[in-house]
Amino acid sequence: MKSEDTPFEGGPMDGRVLPVLVGMTGHPPKTYRIPVPDPDGGPPAVLVYRREPRDARGGLRFARWKYTYDPSGRKGSGRRWPWSKPERPAAAEPDATPPGKPDDADG
Repeated sequence: MKSEDTPFEGGPMDGRVLPVLVGMTGHPPKTYRIPVPDPDGGPPAVLVYRREPRDARGGLRFARWKYTYDPSGRKGSGRRWPWSKPERPAAAEPDATPPGKPDDADG
């Protein structure tokens, strides 16, 4: 399998460059998870890094991607099908009254 030296930005891995396996298309995975063992013997913490395009400096073609730290550690949505509805964050849930319409209690 091929690997590509990929830089990491932010979080505990800031400034490090690691060889990351690339797939058949030549792209590394969209999400890179690093398990960190707990010193007290509890469940391991997981550092989550997201792939982003890297600026091309001087036409260098070997390092096209970088990983940026995601402190929220949210799970990726996985596959996205064209007919799937986008997920709404919890804060975007609709209220009981739609915006722009008066409530029945207002008269």
